[in-house]
Parts: sequence; structure tokens; C-alpha cells
Amino acid sequence: MLRVTVELLPGGDARGRRTVATADIGRVRSGAFADYQVDMEENLLPDQVWTGVLQDYPRWSASVWDLVARSIAVALTGKEQLPPRPTIPPIPVHDADGPWPYVRFDDIPEPTRTFFMHNLRGSSTPAFGSAYAWDWEDFLTGQR
Repeated sequence: MLRVTVELLPGGDARGRRTVATADIGRVRSGAFADYQVDMEENLLPDQVWTGVLQDYPRWSASVWDLVARSIAVALTGKEQLPPRPTIPPIPVHDADGPWPYVRFDDIPEPTRTFFMHNLRGSSTPAFGSAYAWDWEDFLTGQR
């Protein structure tokens, strides 16, 4: 079995490393053309698990990264094809002309909402179920 681990190294410092996602890829049928079961999890989305079976993969024909990429694609889409490139969701800013523009959590689709809310822990918010628009912008640009 292969285990692919995605780790976050804050500021490039390995001492603060934290696992954010894992993928287990196990061979379920051997031979020149093998089948692989893939199970993926993401720590911030504990209730979400992606699974799939990569069938008839020609063993020893390419780099292990080819197997990993195809396994991830199968778990995400059900086929050896990447899903469309994601885009930043268009989130409306409320009271944009007021002194404290804000965004509503309910307007932010998953999994972005979960990541953003996790990022806001310990921060003040203008009202229950919302966040300051500048926190949202900082989150999107990686400054938060």
C-alpha cells in the first residue's frame, strides 16, 4: 500500500509540520494490469471521504507519481480525469458602502467555508454567521 501525506510546513519550518490530508492507495488485483483502491481524507473535512478504484493500471509503466495522480483523479471524479479547475466563488459583500462591510458564511460554498471558518478561529466577527469582508479578502490572497 502507498500512503500519500500532504503536510503543511508553516514558513517552511518542518518543526511546525501538520498533516492536512492523506491518501491510501492499495493494490486489490495484481498482474501486469493491476487494480488499485484509493481512499482520501482531509483533516479539515472529517466527514468527507473520497474513494475510487483505478482499474487495469499498467504496473511498472510510469513513475509512481502517475499512479498517484490517476488514483486521486479517480477518487475525485470516478474516472481518470481531473475535475474542472476550481474558481474563487463569487461571494457578495454586504453593506459594501458601510463602515464594516461583511460576508455571510452561508454564501460561501463548501469546502471553502470550512477552511475560512477554521482560519477565523479567535478573530472577532461583525455578527453571528458573518465575517468582515477584509478578512475574506486576506484569506483569498493568502495573507491570513
